[in-house]
Amino acid sequence: MTPTAHFLSGWLVANCGGANRRDRAIITVAAVLPDLDGFGYFPEMLTQNRDVPIAWYSNWHHVLFHNGLSGLVCAGLALLLARKHWRTALLALAAFHVHLMMDLAGSKGPDGDHWAIPYLLPFTDAWQWTWSGQWALDSWANRLIGVAMLALTVLLARRRGFSPFEIVSAKADRAFVGLLRRGSSHAPQPEQDTDVKPPMNADTRR
Repeated sequence: MTPTAHFLSGWLVANCGGANRRDRAIITVAAVLPDLDGFGYFPEMLTQNRDVPIAWYSNWHHVLFHNGLSGLVCAGLALLLARKHWRTALLALAAFHVHLMMDLAGSKGPDGDHWAIPYLLPFTDAWQWTWSGQWALDSWANRLIGVAMLALTVLLARRRGFSPFEIVSAKADRAFVGLLRRGSSHAPQPEQDTDVKPPMNADTRR
Protein backbone atom coordinates (compact mmCIF):
# COMPACT_ATOMS: atom_id res chain seq x y z
CA MET A 1 0.00 0.00 0.00
CA THR A 2 1.01 3.65 -0.13
CA PRO A 3 3.31 5.36 2.40
CA THR A 4 0.38 7.58 3.42
CA ALA A 5 -1.71 4.53 4.31
CA HIS A 6 1.18 3.06 6.30
CA PHE A 7 1.64 6.36 8.13
CA LEU A 8 -2.01 6.42 9.16
CA SER A 9 -1.89 2.79 10.25
CA GLY A 10 1.14 3.54 12.42
CA TRP A 11 -0.63 6.50 14.02
CA LEU A 12 -3.63 4.31 14.82
CA VAL A 13 -1.41 1.66 16.39
CA ALA A 14 0.33 4.41 18.40
CA ASN A 15 -3.06 5.43 19.77
CA CYS A 16 -3.41 1.97 21.28
CA GLY A 17 -0.81 2.76 23.93
CA GLY A 18 1.58 5.54 22.97
CA ALA A 19 1.59 7.48 26.23
CA ASN A 20 3.35 10.61 25.03
CA ARG A 21 4.22 12.57 21.93
CA ARG A 22 7.70 11.08 21.57
CA ASP A 23 6.56 7.49 21.81
CA ARG A 24 3.65 8.00 19.45
CA ALA A 25 6.04 9.44 16.89
CA ILE A 26 8.39 6.46 17.24
CA ILE A 27 5.56 3.97 16.72
CA THR A 28 4.22 5.87 13.72
CA VAL A 29 7.64 6.08 12.07
CA ALA A 30 8.09 2.33 12.63
CA ALA A 31 5.09 1.73 10.38
CA VAL A 32 6.71 3.65 7.52
CA LEU A 33 10.32 2.49 7.86
CA PRO A 34 10.01 -0.68 5.73
CA ASP A 35 9.44 1.50 2.68
CA LEU A 36 12.94 2.93 2.95
CA ASP A 37 13.86 0.12 0.59
CA GLY A 38 11.87 1.97 -2.07
CA PHE A 39 14.73 4.48 -2.40
CA GLY A 40 15.37 3.35 -5.96
CA TYR A 41 11.98 4.40 -7.37
CA PHE A 42 13.05 7.71 -8.91
CA PRO A 43 16.45 6.53 -10.23
CA GLU A 44 14.72 3.59 -11.90
CA MET A 45 11.95 5.76 -13.35
CA LEU A 46 14.44 8.28 -14.74
CA THR A 47 16.63 5.62 -16.36
CA GLN A 48 13.94 3.21 -17.61
CA ASN A 49 14.56 4.11 -21.26
CA ARG A 50 18.32 3.66 -21.11
CA ASP A 51 20.10 0.60 -22.45
CA VAL A 52 21.03 -0.36 -18.91
CA PRO A 53 18.41 1.09 -16.52
CA ILE A 54 19.04 1.36 -12.79
CA ALA A 55 16.76 -1.36 -11.42
CA TRP A 56 17.15 -0.53 -7.73
CA TYR A 57 13.42 -0.32 -7.07
CA SER A 58 12.59 -3.59 -8.81
CA ASN A 59 15.49 -5.39 -7.14
CA TRP A 60 15.29 -4.05 -3.60
CA HIS A 61 11.79 -2.79 -2.79
CA HIS A 62 9.97 -5.24 -0.48
CA VAL A 63 13.33 -6.96 0.01
CA LEU A 64 15.85 -4.98 2.07
CA PHE A 65 13.62 -3.87 4.94
CA HIS A 66 10.45 -5.94 4.53
CA ASN A 67 11.65 -8.77 6.75
CA GLY A 68 11.66 -9.95 10.34
CA LEU A 69 15.23 -8.86 11.10
CA SER A 70 14.42 -5.27 10.16
CA GLY A 71 11.40 -5.45 12.43
CA LEU A 72 13.57 -6.53 15.35
CA VAL A 73 16.07 -3.74 14.65
CA CYS A 74 13.19 -1.26 14.53
CA ALA A 75 11.86 -2.51 17.86
CA GLY A 76 15.35 -2.34 19.36
CA LEU A 77 15.72 1.30 18.34
CA ALA A 78 12.30 2.06 19.80
CA LEU A 79 13.36 0.39 23.05
CA LEU A 80 16.40 2.68 23.27
CA LEU A 81 14.71 5.92 22.24
CA ALA A 82 11.29 5.73 23.89
CA ARG A 83 10.23 6.89 27.33
CA LYS A 84 7.93 3.94 27.93
CA HIS A 85 10.56 1.53 26.64
CA TRP A 86 9.02 -1.91 26.42
CA ARG A 87 5.47 -0.87 25.59
CA THR A 88 6.69 1.39 22.79
CA ALA A 89 9.04 -1.28 21.44
CA LEU A 90 6.21 -3.84 21.27
CA LEU A 91 3.86 -1.38 19.60
CA ALA A 92 6.59 -0.37 17.13
CA LEU A 93 7.08 -4.04 16.28
CA ALA A 94 3.31 -4.39 15.84
CA ALA A 95 3.15 -1.30 13.59
CA PHE A 96 6.01 -2.69 11.50
CA HIS A 97 4.16 -5.97 10.98
CA VAL A 98 0.89 -4.19 10.19
CA HIS A 99 2.85 -2.61 7.31
CA LEU A 100 3.86 -6.06 6.09
CA MET A 101 0.28 -7.34 6.34
CA MET A 102 -1.06 -4.36 4.41
CA ASP A 103 1.49 -4.91 1.64
CA LEU A 104 0.67 -8.60 1.56
CA ALA A 105 -3.02 -7.79 1.11
CA GLY A 106 -2.99 -4.90 -1.34
CA SER A 107 0.18 -4.38 -3.36
CA LYS A 108 -0.36 -6.33 -6.57
CA GLY A 109 1.22 -4.58 -9.53
CA PRO A 110 -0.56 -3.43 -12.72
CA ASP A 111 0.88 -6.42 -14.58
CA GLY A 112 -0.71 -8.81 -12.08
CA ASP A 113 2.56 -9.52 -10.31
CA HIS A 114 2.10 -10.46 -6.66
CA TRP A 115 4.43 -8.91 -4.09
CA ALA A 116 5.92 -11.48 -1.73
CA ILE A 117 7.43 -10.74 1.69
CA PRO A 118 10.84 -12.47 2.14
CA TYR A 119 10.42 -12.54 5.91
CA LEU A 120 13.56 -14.54 6.76
CA LEU A 121 16.05 -12.46 4.76
CA PRO A 122 18.99 -11.99 4.93
CA PHE A 123 19.34 -15.51 6.29
CA THR A 124 17.29 -17.33 3.65
CA ASP A 125 14.72 -16.62 0.96
CA ALA A 126 13.36 -20.16 1.07
CA TRP A 127 10.21 -19.06 2.94
CA GLN A 128 8.25 -16.05 1.77
CA TRP A 129 4.85 -14.67 2.69
CA THR A 130 2.45 -14.77 -0.25
CA TRP A 131 -1.31 -14.53 -0.68
CA SER A 132 -3.16 -15.50 -3.82
CA GLY A 133 -6.00 -13.08 -3.02
CA GLN A 134 -3.75 -10.00 -3.07
CA TRP A 135 -5.54 -7.05 -4.68
CA ALA A 136 -4.08 -4.28 -6.84
CA LEU A 137 -2.31 -1.28 -5.34
CA ASP A 138 -4.77 1.13 -7.02
CA SER A 139 -7.87 -0.91 -6.13
CA TRP A 140 -11.08 0.37 -4.54
CA ALA A 141 -10.28 -1.72 -1.45
CA ASN A 142 -7.12 0.27 -0.75
CA ARG A 143 -9.01 3.52 -1.25
CA LEU A 144 -11.74 2.40 1.15
CA ILE A 145 -9.20 1.38 3.77
CA GLY A 146 -7.39 4.70 3.39
CA VAL A 147 -10.60 6.72 3.80
CA ALA A 148 -11.60 4.65 6.85
CA MET A 149 -8.20 5.16 8.51
CA LEU A 150 -8.30 8.90 7.77
CA ALA A 151 -11.79 9.21 9.27
CA LEU A 152 -10.74 7.32 12.39
CA THR A 153 -7.63 9.50 12.71
CA VAL A 154 -9.77 12.65 12.61
CA LEU A 155 -12.20 11.26 15.19
CA LEU A 156 -9.36 10.31 17.55
CA ALA A 157 -7.73 13.73 17.11
CA ARG A 158 -10.94 15.50 18.04
CA ARG A 159 -11.56 13.24 21.01
CA ARG A 160 -8.05 12.98 22.43
CA GLY A 161 -6.69 16.41 21.61
CA PHE A 162 -3.68 15.43 19.51
CA SER A 163 -3.19 14.46 15.88
CA PRO A 164 -0.42 13.22 13.57
CA PHE A 165 0.62 16.87 13.14
CA GLU A 166 2.22 16.69 16.60
CA ILE A 167 5.05 14.67 15.10
CA VAL A 168 6.33 17.70 13.20
CA SER A 169 4.83 20.70 15.02
CA ALA A 170 3.01 21.11 18.32
CA LYS A 171 1.67 24.45 17.09
CA ALA A 172 0.23 22.93 13.93
CA ASP A 173 -1.24 20.12 16.00
CA ARG A 174 -3.05 22.55 18.31
CA ALA A 175 -4.35 24.51 15.34
CA PHE A 176 -5.68 21.38 13.63
CA VAL A 177 -7.37 20.05 16.76
CA GLY A 178 -8.83 23.49 17.43
CA LEU A 179 -10.27 23.52 13.92
CA LEU A 180 -11.85 20.11 14.48
CA ARG A 181 -13.41 21.25 17.75
CA ARG A 182 -14.58 24.63 16.55
CA GLY A 183 -18.26 25.24 17.09
CA SER A 184 -18.63 22.42 19.60
CA SER A 185 -19.61 23.47 23.12
CA HIS A 186 -19.03 19.96 24.45
CA ALA A 187 -15.62 19.22 22.95
CA PRO A 188 -13.74 16.65 25.03
CA GLN A 189 -10.71 17.78 26.95
CA PRO A 190 -7.32 16.73 25.54
CA GLU A 191 -5.76 13.69 27.14
CA GLN A 192 -2.54 14.30 29.05
CA ASP A 193 0.71 12.42 28.55
CA THR A 194 0.79 9.75 31.23
CA ASP A 195 4.47 10.22 32.02
CA VAL A 196 4.22 13.97 32.68
CA LYS A 197 4.24 14.64 36.41
CA PRO A 198 1.98 17.39 37.79
CA PRO A 199 3.69 20.47 39.25
CA MET A 200 4.43 20.39 42.95
CA ASN A 201 2.27 22.60 45.16
CA ALA A 202 3.32 24.32 48.34
CA ASP A 203 2.35 21.40 50.58
CA THR A 204 4.31 18.80 48.61
CA ARG A 205 7.46 20.96 48.65
CA ARG A 206 7.61 21.03 52.48
